[in-house]
Amino acid sequence: MESLPALLFSDTMKLLPTLLLTVLLAPPAQAARRIGEAEVRTGANGVPCFTISAREEQRGGAPDFQSMTVSDSSGKPMWKMTMPRERTFPVTHSMCIPYAGRVQALPQTPAAVLEAGTAYQALIEARKARNAGSPLRYLARFCLAPEAGSVGAQAPSMRIRSNCPPAEHSVQSQAR
Repeated sequence: MESLPALLFSDTMKLLPTLLLTVLLAPPAQAARRIGEAEVRTGANGVPCFTISAREEQRGGAPDFQSMTVSDSSGKPMWKMTMPRERTFPVTHSMCIPYAGRVQALPQTPAAVLEAGTAYQALIEARKARNAGSPLRYLARFCLAPEAGSVGAQAPSMRIRSNCPPAEHSVQSQAR
């Protein structure tokens, strides 16, 4: 009868080639891509518009647009626009995608009214990046604040702020 250490060694030696083969054939684990920095600007008629930051464009070039989503702090979508699979365009820092879009031919949801003092997040998703280090997602947080002195019968003019009051149920961002 074999001793216990000899039995364990024998079983381990039978298992070792299987483990080595599994490790060699397993697909390589990829590090999670970072989330890039988006910008929110005041566009035509005071409507927010969205783009990637100048630093992101300098770092990795202009990504190919896939979709744009604006959500409130709970994650509820306020508006979304998606490019059809066969079409895209490069998102450069000099351009800006307006809230509620202007191209009616693109698939999009109806845009909800954005309210002053409410925190929102804008997420631009890109198609496969040209280089491995470029993000596939660009995120910005923003809120609308009334302009000083904007009172009257018409809608008050708003300005974009990036330092919004924290929300009670804020969506946690992924690492930047």
